[in-house]
Amino acid sequence: MLAFLAVVGGAATGLIVAMFRLTLAGASWWRAKLFVDAHSIPVGGPLLVVVGCAAAVMCAAWLVRRFSTYASGSGVPEVAAALSGVLPPAPLRRILLIKFVGGILSLGAGMALGPEGPGVQMGAVGARLLGTTFRRSWPDVQALVAAGAGAGIAVAFNAPIAGAIFVLEVLIRRFDGRFAIAGLGASSTAILVSRLLLGNAPDLHVVVSGPIAATTGPLPYAVAATWPLYLALGALAGAAAVLYNWLILRALTVSDQLARWPVEAKATAIGAIVGAIGWFAPNLIGPGDDISQRVLAGAVIASEIPVIFLLRFLLGPTSYAARTPGGLFAPLLVLGALIGFLSGSVCQDLFPTLAIEPEAFAVVGMAAFFTGVVRAPVTGIVLVIEMTAAFTTLLPMLVACFTAMLVANLMNNPPIYVSLRERLTDELQSKVKGSR
Repeated sequence: MLAFLAVVGGAATGLIVAMFRLTLAGASWWRAKLFVDAHSIPVGGPLLVVVGCAAAVMCAAWLVRRFSTYASGSGVPEVAAALSGVLPPAPLRRILLIKFVGGILSLGAGMALGPEGPGVQMGAVGARLLGTTFRRSWPDVQALVAAGAGAGIAVAFNAPIAGAIFVLEVLIRRFDGRFAIAGLGASSTAILVSRLLLGNAPDLHVVVSGPIAATTGPLPYAVAATWPLYLALGALAGAAAVLYNWLILRALTVSDQLARWPVEAKATAIGAIVGAIGWFAPNLIGPGDDISQRVLAGAVIASEIPVIFLLRFLLGPTSYAARTPGGLFAPLLVLGALIGFLSGSVCQDLFPTLAIEPEAFAVVGMAAFFTGVVRAPVTGIVLVIEMTAAFTTLLPMLVACFTAMLVANLMNNPPIYVSLRERLTDELQSKVKGSR
């Protein structure tokens, strides 16, 4: 029965999250059209863009505060807390609706957040509804919730294996046969359904632009002489990941310190910042899939990457502090691709005889930075390989993820979702004490 319900829940998650992605694509198209049309308005164009983005983010924050505070953020800490019994029961159908609508408003406005956040929580909530409807025991409901969350990841990135691994490596942090069966069943059927709507191709395509001159075939295997360079890339990604984790937590702390500001006011201010950036550089806001694609296609100038990286590095934590629906995965992958491509470009100039492809470093950088932030190397490696089909980078990924994880652990920095879950637990305990 557990396996059957996991398959049914996965199919439902596949449909819901695929519809979310399609709706988000439509919202992003309208945002781009607004920006283009606004540039033809000589005086009020910038104001129109800023007000439009701020209003959408404000509405998302209002929906979360008014109807379901559990629908804020990425959803991963909330799902983990629900699995452990820390999070009290909440209106499930309300969370599902608010996560969908709020996610479209927030991400559609250009916030630097990922679609996997709404996907994780919508999948988990749908699976929990299914388990309670069929009156399953709590252990079965736990397995279904975790499987639904993994299916949400799978559809958000078109990465079914990564979705199943996410359940074991991030949510429950151990191997469990029941969770594995449920996770595999849910992710496989979710992808089957979603690909009927979204297509079968990987989300990202690598275009080699180095010594083998702009071909779309697989990246070449890395020669042994480049492995020390991938070790260095992993160390750099690990150190940057520690700083990024600190910035996320610091942004949330600053937001909490502005207690006199209503939630909507803080979200409006952040939305206005996103709109202002979008007026000057519309391609640099939003979840960032288009940025990652341009990097992997070699369609960026290496000298511009530090500016783009710094902007996205600050915009991600700032967007997360708005407490609107949205995940962390997609922004992490953008930053990793930027670090990797810039490092690869430098190494290509320094070591011309090694036939280095910056795009290969970009792919490896995505997995390394993800590993440094989330501390889930297997999920990161499989996720990036499934998204890019760059299977020839597997060994360099192992090397870089090893050093990224080592550096982050030596710096005594906990995984971001552990820190966020602890924050959530503290907030719940404070509310309980305050009610007494």
